Amino acid sequence: MLNYQKDGEVAVIHIDDGKANAINHTFIEELTEALERSRNEASAVALFGRPGRFSAGFDLSVVGDGGTAAQTLVAAGGRMLKTIYSHPQPLVIGCTGHAIAAGALILLAADSRIGAAGDFKIGLNETTIGAVLPRFALALADDRLSKRHHTAAIIQAHLYDPIGAVDAGFLDLVVEPNALMEDTLAEASRLAELPSAAYAGNKIALRTPFIERMA
Repeated sequence: MLNYQKDGEVAVIHIDDGKANAINHTFIEELTEALERSRNEASAVALFGRPGRFSAGFDLSVVGDGGTAAQTLVAAGGRMLKTIYSHPQPLVIGCTGHAIAAGALILLAADSRIGAAGDFKIGLNETTIGAVLPRFALALADDRLSKRHHTAAIIQAHLYDPIGAVDAGFLDLVVEPNALMEDTLAEASRLAELPSAAYAGNKIALRTPFIERMA
């Protein structure tokens, strides 16, 4: 499901399950392990989805019934998002396509987010499927989304195209698909040159109130 390799000082992680990159326990375990490996081997992280789809969110075959298995998976996903959000290294995402629900939350948890241009949907659709966002999700949304978009993005479940996702705060930049990998790696390499202790210290200092809310 996950491919890990090094490009200079950047740990390059590709997530591709051949389908929707649904977040299940395997997804969570492999990504968490890859981030821990990066801490020991690299200075920054570049994370990509599969062409046309970054992630469709939690595995609906598990969370659909709302039972104990669903609660366990969502809790594990919350811990994964907290790990991403508090990762001490620069973490840059190349958003390869659709990013829905928990897939969009991964974007909110990263540092820099570069999206591929195209007919893609990005956002939090929980209201439309009858779900209330957990507190860890609301903390991320509160920190990273534009206040102007809180009602539309969180309550009204508006899904954005990539350009709209920049204005809302899910993405920072949109580029052509054929430039996505190069531009994402360039940004990760640039950030890898910053003093690591200062980067981590300032990130944690700024995000501590939201990290505490997520916990």
